[in-house]
Amino acid sequence: MTSRTALLALSLALLSAPALAAKTMGGDLGSLGVVPGKVGGTYTLPLSDSPQTFNYYGAIDNNTYTVLNNVLESLVEYNLATYKLEPGLAESWTTSKDGKVWTFKIRKGVKWHDGVPFSADDVVFSYNNIILNPGVRANQIPNLSFGGEPVKVEKVDASTVRMTLKQAAGAFTQPLRTFILPKHVFEKIDPLKNPADYMKMWGTDKATEVIGTGPFKFAGYVAGQKISLVKNPDYWKVDAKGTRLPYLNRLEYLIIRDPQAQVAQFLAGNLDQVNITGAQFPDLKQKEVAGAPFKVVRSKALFGSPPHIAFNFDAKDPALAKVFRDLRFRQAMQFAVNRQRIIDDVFNTVATLPGHGVAPISEFYVNTRGALGKFDLKAAGQKLDLLGLKDTDRDGIRNLPGGKNLEFDLTYATDSTVYPPIATIFQNDLKSIGVKVNLKGLLVANMLATGQAGNYEAMLYAFGDQPDPQLRREIWQPGQALNYWHMSARGEDGKPVFANMQPWEKRIWDIFDQGATVVDPIKRRALYGEWQALFSKNLPVIMVAKADNLAAVNNRVGNFIYNLGPIPTYNTNTLVYLK
Repeated sequence: MTSRTALLALSLALLSAPALAAKTMGGDLGSLGVVPGKVGGTYTLPLSDSPQTFNYYGAIDNNTYTVLNNVLESLVEYNLATYKLEPGLAESWTTSKDGKVWTFKIRKGVKWHDGVPFSADDVVFSYNNIILNPGVRANQIPNLSFGGEPVKVEKVDASTVRMTLKQAAGAFTQPLRTFILPKHVFEKIDPLKNPADYMKMWGTDKATEVIGTGPFKFAGYVAGQKISLVKNPDYWKVDAKGTRLPYLNRLEYLIIRDPQAQVAQFLAGNLDQVNITGAQFPDLKQKEVAGAPFKVVRSKALFGSPPHIAFNFDAKDPALAKVFRDLRFRQAMQFAVNRQRIIDDVFNTVATLPGHGVAPISEFYVNTRGALGKFDLKAAGQKLDLLGLKDTDRDGIRNLPGGKNLEFDLTYATDSTVYPPIATIFQNDLKSIGVKVNLKGLLVANMLATGQAGNYEAMLYAFGDQPDPQLRREIWQPGQALNYWHMSARGEDGKPVFANMQPWEKRIWDIFDQGATVVDPIKRRALYGEWQALFSKNLPVIMVAKADNLAAVNNRVGNFIYNLGPIPTYNTNTLVYLK
């Protein structure tokens, strides 16, 4: 071999070898059935609607997030088997003894899709100019503020970033899953000075301008029809054999709004995988057993949104507000929720009993299911009797003090497959013990605003679970913006009004306040265990059920990972291959 030939061979080898940044992925996922895959092919998935934008922080939109999970990346990421956080764009980090200073080493050799090197500058710019920018629609200030102040993000050198917290935070690394954006693209408009101009960037008419560091990059968008992504040939991850990921050449999202139409397209062979509901489960499972070329997959949900029933502690009718604030009334409602029937009939048995604010699969979960009690309308009626809520005029409906009927509106989302039947079951069961429930339907998009405005009496709603309770502080800590059943505990200035809280609410407020700064995992679990016990005893809301995750996937798909279902920033498409 001549020296020129040898040099050429070495150059070709270096070009085909993984970059210095390469991280091996999949070698520790044998328990999930992950194997080295075959390169090539197109994987086709459904998307429930057109994205509002392709600017990740420009909107709060699940369809935007679903697509960009394949394109953008974060400093830390989830291990697909353990669900523990591990290095992503940050290859390592250290923490000061007091837990307030975090130093991140940025992975070298990573490139943006346009070939520009990724560096600490991108991280610092993303956090200071976009992620922590109050003028940006989907900023992350609430999740990245500690001791009342946002985290301070500074560049140490080209590959080192320092983050400083006013107070230590046990859950600090969880919100670092937020995505990093390219400085060289967005610095042109300076998002801090011109947030409105930033929000216009990467709109749906500019799909091919979108770049990230992720496994796939944009190839095109046909409005209302499909989104096309192609393999990033310079991606920085490899499999256990050294093959550069992703395996797939192309990823297609077909925009199909109707869940039944999605299943029809899947059965016709036009989709490779589809998430399904409990209502769709029996038919597809029957087809699988009969020999159809797909399998139905079921998994427990770490995220997901377990429905609850909330009673407005500040209802406009003072008599109702007084009743709703009485624990005995909420205990009666707890007895009146027929969870087993809801699990069987609404979720087709593919659901379980919920936790109290924490998913049963979470490491923070304390088993409080015994506190849910059994469905017992007689016991519910007895609780109402103790409150003096009896049918004094003998018209079949109990009466409030003063003579008015015990009657309230239950607001629920009509554009849902589960809320209407749950609402009807609850309505009919309460009717049998003399409580009149009027069903009031809204579109799901209007539910939260209605709750926060106090324009309801009772509400059937849901919030998504998170792996760490502190990430749900805005919901479960009294006085926070999403604690919508008791808005008078929050002042107009956004500060808690302790005078309006009951003693158990004050203690829950203290728990979350302490939990924000406690780092020791044993102490954190003890705090959140106490919170779950207080939740189960005092019933700020009545938990209903926790649906399992369900999907159907074509047999030609390999490395389909669904052990924890669909999860934000939990991209499994990197390892998918076609057999």
